[in-house]
Amino acid sequence: MATRLDSANLCYGHGTDNPLDEAFYLIYGLLGIHFADEQAAQRELNAGDEAILEAALKRRIDERVPTAYLVGRAWFAGHEFYCDERALVPRSPLAELINGEFEPLLHEPAGKILDLCTGGGSIGIATALLWPDCEVELADISRDALDLAKKNIALHGLADRVKVIESDLFDTIDSRYDLIVANPPYVSLKEYDDLPAEFVREPALGLISDDAGLQIPLKILRDSVDYLSADGLLVMEVGYSHPQLSKRLKQVPLLWLEFEWGGEGVLALTAGQLQQYREQFN
Repeated sequence: MATRLDSANLCYGHGTDNPLDEAFYLIYGLLGIHFADEQAAQRELNAGDEAILEAALKRRIDERVPTAYLVGRAWFAGHEFYCDERALVPRSPLAELINGEFEPLLHEPAGKILDLCTGGGSIGIATALLWPDCEVELADISRDALDLAKKNIALHGLADRVKVIESDLFDTIDSRYDLIVANPPYVSLKEYDDLPAEFVREPALGLISDDAGLQIPLKILRDSVDYLSADGLLVMEVGYSHPQLSKRLKQVPLLWLEFEWGGEGVLALTAGQLQQYREQFN
């Protein structure tokens, strides 16, 4: 299977970065094998197993469907999530920040958290699992994405302290938060047209932003201070749009985070900084 994947000129980046890991993802995910199962290598496939894998492999190669969608599961920050075409595949470097308990940005758990542009809810839910006493709200413009997020809330048994809000950014938000985490659309239309086919399989609503990819991130920077506590913090991913944002906001001391396991384009600003530089975000 790995050999066929390798020869198919596929694009990776939805949970793996090479054909061998992709093959394991497909086989283990579709056959319900735990990744820590040391006996899995000795499992003998029956005709039904082979048919399932062959059908999925054909779709992965011919249709460029991301493996996470074929399997219906993705892993983020060490946790399993339902995953399908209603939302982007979880893959943010924010997973490393969550696993590191947001240090050194925060020195104690946040009490109330907003996951803005949540998609399937992985960032907010992983944060809720990190801090068992926090309350989290997951906001997105897409009702379909929020339906998927609800499934993930139920999967992790968090209905008592994780809620969903249908909102176009902050339009229907009426609370203040100690922490806002956002992974908004930040891909320009020109860049979108050049994306590999695997990424175009994801909902465009979760990817495309006008103004060279910066319209939505700038609006979040401008408005988020109105929804943060006095000591609150905004953490936002803008991916490979970060050079353009830095150039646009030369006067703003954007703190760009570094990640040991890869990834870039994640910034952090305090509520005080967001207020001080608010005019720069127009």
